Amino acid sequence: MMNWGYGWGGGWGAWLMMFPLMLLVWGAVAWVLVVAIRNFGGTGHASTSNAHARADAMQILDERFARGEIDAQEYRERRDALRSG
Repeated sequence: MMNWGYGWGGGWGAWLMMFPLMLLVWGAVAWVLVVAIRNFGGTGHASTSNAHARADAMQILDERFARGEIDAQEYRERRDALRSG
């Protein structure tokens, strides 16, 4: 078996290279699983968080209108956009 001076002939060099690569592979697998479960889990969390985000956006819009930062027309346009999207 050829050894080009890197210790790849089954010695410590191979182990030192395989260990970080295996950590990288298993980390990538775990990351893909977490992302897949969060996005496609079907638990309804995505729609719940989306509804919560809309409620927060509506609250901010209401506060901006109450402070006079936006006029009634802009308020209605943004409110309708939030309700439709």
